[in-house]
Formats: sequence, C-alpha cells, structure tokens
Amino acid sequence: MAAVWSPERKYAAWLEVELAVCEGWAAAGVIPMSAMVDIRRATVNIERMKEIESVTRHDVTAFLQAVGETVGENARFIHLGLTSSDVVDTGMALQIGEANVILLRDLEELEQAITRQAIRHKDTIMVGRTHGVHAEPITFGFKLAVWIDEVRRCISRLKAAAEQIEVGKISGAVGTHANVPPTIEETACLRLGLKVAPVSNQIIQRDRHAHYITTLALIASSLEKFAVEIRSLQRTEIREVEEPFGAGQTGSSAMPHKRNPELSERICGLARVMRGNAVAAMESVALWHERDISNSSAERLIFPESCILLDYSISLMTRIIEGMTVYPERMLKNLESSYGLVFSQRVMLKLIDRGLARTEAYHLVQRNAMEAWATGHYLKDLLASDQDVMRALTESDLEELFDYR
Repeated sequence: MAAVWSPERKYAAWLEVELAVCEGWAAAGVIPMSAMVDIRRATVNIERMKEIESVTRHDVTAFLQAVGETVGENARFIHLGLTSSDVVDTGMALQIGEANVILLRDLEELEQAITRQAIRHKDTIMVGRTHGVHAEPITFGFKLAVWIDEVRRCISRLKAAAEQIEVGKISGAVGTHANVPPTIEETACLRLGLKVAPVSNQIIQRDRHAHYITTLALIASSLEKFAVEIRSLQRTEIREVEEPFGAGQTGSSAMPHKRNPELSERICGLARVMRGNAVAAMESVALWHERDISNSSAERLIFPESCILLDYSISLMTRIIEGMTVYPERMLKNLESSYGLVFSQRVMLKLIDRGLARTEAYHLVQRNAMEAWATGHYLKDLLASDQDVMRALTESDLEELFDYR
C-alpha cells in the first residue's frame, strides 16, 4: 500500500494520464503518429522535477517540464487542452483503484479468518452480555458470526465507494470541454480503465472523495468494535479470550506479569485518526465556484494515510483473530458465576405458557432472581422452593429449563 501512495507511483500515474490523452489526440488525427514515437518514450525524473518546482512553485508545471525534457520537440503535444486537475484527479483515481484491490483482498482474508474461528467455536458456550451484565447464553461462534456479517457489509460498502470514486475527468479548465472534446475524455478514460465523470467543473466533485474516506473510516470503526470486544474479554476478571502473545514478548516495563491487549488497542487508536480524516474529507466538499485548492493540502495527507492505516489495521485484526487464544473453560465458569440467572426468561415464558399473566410471571421470577443476586444461591434451587412458582412448574420442568443445550 505504501508503494501505491509513493511519489514514484503518483507521478507515474500522472504520466499514464498524459499519455492516454495523447493517444486519444493521435487517434483523432491531431497529434502526428510520428510524434507519438517520442511521446511514448516519455519518463519523469523526480529529482529534476523537484529542482524545477523549487522555481515554478507548481508541481504540475514542473512535472510537465521534466517530462518534456525527456521527449524533446514533440513535448509540445503533451497536456494539450488540459488543466492540472485533469491529470491530478484522474491520476489519483488510478491510485485509489489500486488501493481498493489491496483493501478488498484484506477484508476477504479477514472474513475467512473470522469464519474459520466461528466454525471452530460454534458450540463453545459462553454468556451473552448486555450493558456488560450477564444476559443469556450464546456461543463464541455466534458472536463471531455477527462480525462476519459486518465484514461482508464492509466489503459491499467499499465496492460501492469504489464505484463512485474510480472515475476520470479530462474536460479542461473549468470543465467546459472548450479545448478538449468529450471524445478525448472517453478514449483516455477507457484506456486507463476508469469511468468518465458525467459532468465535472475543473475538478472531480469532492462528495465522491468524502464518500470514499468516510467509508474507510466506517470500516475502521467496525474493526474498532471487534477490538474493543477482544479487549473486554481479555480483562483479568473475564479472561475468556486473549490476543496473541509471543515468546519473549513483554507487556510492561514495570510489571513482568502483564499480557496487555495492545494490538487491539492500537486498532482502536488508529480508527480515531481515520474518523478525523473523514471530517477533513467532508470539509473539502464545498469549494469556491468551479474550484479552489483548499482540498488539495488535506487530500495529500488523508488519502495515503487512510488507505495505509486501514490496510495495516485489517491485517492486524486478521493476525489477532488467527492467533488469539480462546478459553472455553473460563467461558463456562463465568457463565455459571451468575447463579443460573441467565435462564430467567425461559422460566418466565414457561410460567406464561402454564397460564400465568406476564406481569405475575415476571414478578415471581424477578423476586427469586433478586434473591440469587443478594445471597449467591442458585436460581433453580430458589425457584424449586418457591410454592407460587412450583404450583405451575414441575421439577422436570426446571431441569429442562436450566439445560444449556
């Protein structure tokens, strides 16, 4: 991913755009085929470009001069009818497309990793928690199945965002096609593998870019959700799951016993950065008239950073999922630590089935549940000694109701 957003790839993408436009002009008979021999040999020397830019203070004019020096007289045909944004925006669309290939592959690998663990633990029983409090029994595989479905939505969202962002624009200054006809735009974008923006002013409209960056931030937020759950399950008081901890690894400079969920915490921290980038992307939607460049400085940071951070975060989460340690015995012990209260709804529904009003059934079960909380006695035993309850239930009913299966 770093290579996709390197200066070398950026300027190579610009050159691809310029050459694709030249090919379009040549096919239209505007650029002589003899000139294309020289143009197709064009390269860009980044050091030379920087040297020129120190004078021009404009990266695209420096790029064009540096490229022109490698072409000679026929360089006059390069950038014919174009404006800087034709090259910069369309070139960035090429980079984003390459980044999307990597990110989609990352997400598919994460989905597969979670799926393997979900199948492995489909019968690993644990307590489900709401508000951090014991609710009802689930399995760890079920918890992971929820994540799988969310990753699949992440994949769908990224594909939708890619559809919106992977477009080119070759329409000249303020986008009127006054100096470069739509046929050249269509030919160039087809050659580059991009769709054509149906209408553009001097730039590709930044709602597309905001949609893309916010999509990356939303994916990062899903990763943070998974990471927060792992962090919580790794707490000493719970210790049902533990992220990978290698031989020789240390968790604290002061406390040798520490095994901290630092990988998951890293994912949470990076998600915050990406959500901040999403704000910058949305702030860049509203520009003056047909364009300004208040978006440019932010985009030079947020696009490489968001793509690189998400690539890293997905890969890190995949590593955590594949290498995490699951403690089924601890899960069962924690489940049983709340005195059978996780079966309260089943008991209430059985009482309703036996003819009690819902409010009466709720009251009977809650009365015994509160006593279980207070005394530490098992709920089933308390119910068995409650005459009001046992007028509706039998001992075999209780055995069935308190069966984890």
